[in-house]
Amino acid sequence: MSDERPTAKELRQGITVEVVQGDQDVESTDTEPVVGEVATVYGDEPEGPEVELKNGVVGHVQSVLHDE
Repeated sequence: MSDERPTAKELRQGITVEVVQGDQDVESTDTEPVVGEVATVYGDEPEGPEVELKNGVVGHVQSVLHDE
């Protein structure tokens, strides 16, 4: 798995991603990412693209999960 985060342009509605919520420390090792489908892409941020998931969680994308 690469450490490269996607850009906001690479994201679209319905794609499954792993996000870290804005109130969590992105560098923290005990951060639990939230997995869900993208509902809205807000734009690129230093911490990763900011999105809102279909479950209402807003956070920064850490990785895209691909169907195996």
